[in-house]
Amino acid sequence: MSPLDPGDLAPSTEVLVAPVHLAGPGTSEAVFSVLDHAAGWTKTVAFGTDAYYASPCQRVRIANPVESHYGGWTITYSEDPLGVPDWITTFDRNTPHEIVAAFTETLVQSLPNHFRDHFSDGKHYTGLGPNDVLLRSGWDPVHGSRPYRIVSPDNRAALRTRSGWLDEYTELLTPEKSMWRLSGGVDPLHMPSWRAFFSGSTPPHLRTAAAVALTSPDAVPRFAGDIPERHHGLVHVRLAEPAASMPRARAALARRPYAARSPAAEAAAIPPASLPTHGRSRRQR
Repeated sequence: MSPLDPGDLAPSTEVLVAPVHLAGPGTSEAVFSVLDHAAGWTKTVAFGTDAYYASPCQRVRIANPVESHYGGWTITYSEDPLGVPDWITTFDRNTPHEIVAAFTETLVQSLPNHFRDHFSDGKHYTGLGPNDVLLRSGWDPVHGSRPYRIVSPDNRAALRTRSGWLDEYTELLTPEKSMWRLSGGVDPLHMPSWRAFFSGSTPPHLRTAAAVALTSPDAVPRFAGDIPERHHGLVHVRLAEPAASMPRARAALARRPYAARSPAAEAAAIPPASLPTHGRSRRQR
């Protein structure tokens, strides 16, 4: 079968795309599903669009503020629930949701015993760090680069690692200065299409989960209109199976700008737990 050009397809066409780092963000339903079904977690919806979650132990806060500077997802952990976060991870609005979901699901599963199962003597300890995952998937170090960088085989995704001492509060306030940054795009080092930032104390097993999702060879589901136009010539696209047209996919389609604004589409676009919209004046990261 000849390769498909996403530009030749109707925007609402359901397709499977590889690699994930060039597929576009997709929908966030998988991330919401992980958190909505996490036992004991609480959810608050503000301004009709922004979702905020808190873990049962109150140590983890997760925010999805749609109109903030980064959009996407911000995740913090504080050993003291009322204290300054010990670490912070920020996925911008264009980060493929598979990476966010892998990180979040691993966080939810490992939090109840404070990540002990992933320590060196824990039952889920593998000995593999995120760098190991990338190198085993054929990523190459950029020799002589400062900061240290590893790039994917197609040169369209990268890990940047800062060296030396960095004040932890700088990382908390400015994600761009975080210890680690994953990114992807035509030029992932200098003009990335998406970025994910991890502060220095972010647990290795969570970063490893993100690296595993990033390096997965599996094609991911998207609507053709969601694939960034500048990535069209860099991705492999095939039509999804007809069975993939599930209610969740249709609801996601209803929220797309190219969706037909029928009464049914309008109904599907309304978040089930939305609250009345208030003024937009609020502090945003």
